Amino acid sequence: HVQLVESGGGSVQAGGSLRLSCVASNWHPKSLCLGWFRQAPGKEREGVAAIYTGGGPEVFVDYYADSVKGRFTVSQDYARNTLYLQMDNLKPEDTGMYYCAHSTDACGLVVGRYTYWGQGTQVTVS
Repeated sequence: HVQLVESGGGSVQAGGSLRLSCVASNWHPKSLCLGWFRQAPGKEREGVAAIYTGGGPEVFVDYYADSVKGRFTVSQDYARNTLYLQMDNLKPEDTGMYYCAHSTDACGLVVGRYTYWGQGTQVTVS
């Protein structure tokens, strides 16, 4: 099955930046979407950003939660099977565990559409 390993989390001050990475292995032939999700303590997991992978490098479609539009950018390096999340102008409310996930069902920010999940990387903004 698809394996996902996140990295790049850390602690930053408000206004700072972080770049998360997610390396995917055992790529699924029916891959449709890679997404970033986050979960703060006591809160439900929520979608942050996603990128459509069903059309190859020539087709670029991305999705963002309203709370991160204009601050976060999702991208993919097909050659390295790596998903990125560039996070700028971070706010304390961005604090949480960030997860990379893979979907063969549909693309977007709905948690239930994703089958494979990484272990997460912690982001703390003070």
